[in-house]
Amino acid sequence: MGANAGARLAEQWRGILSVHARTMCEIDRALHPHGLCASDFEVLDILTAGTVEESHRRQVHDLADRVHLSQSALSRLVGRLEREGLVERSVCATDRRRMWVSLTRKGRDLHTEVLPLQRAALERPLSGS
Repeated sequence: MGANAGARLAEQWRGILSVHARTMCEIDRALHPHGLCASDFEVLDILTAGTVEESHRRQVHDLADRVHLSQSALSRLVGRLEREGLVERSVCATDRRRMWVSLTRKGRDLHTEVLPLQRAALERPLSGS
């Protein structure tokens, strides 16, 4: 790879990071009045995507893969969401080392309330306007 190609690649990467940062800030601003940040919403959104039969639950390691937080940061986030009554944690019946995270009614209601705000916040930086 030549120097010019490398510089273009680095500039493209910086552009991606810039869009990501602007988008996260937009989401944080939109959700802050509701007591949420972008990562909080991601957890609720992923849990909401589960089926009723799954009780809107996921294993913690599945959430970590999708939310892109360290295991410890995700544990703190889930703990806070649990204290706020938005999620519940339970031990896996077949493997006590694993933990399930389930969405509560309050969590589903809050997700429904803020979903349009999050989608609008996504649209602004990602649509180029």
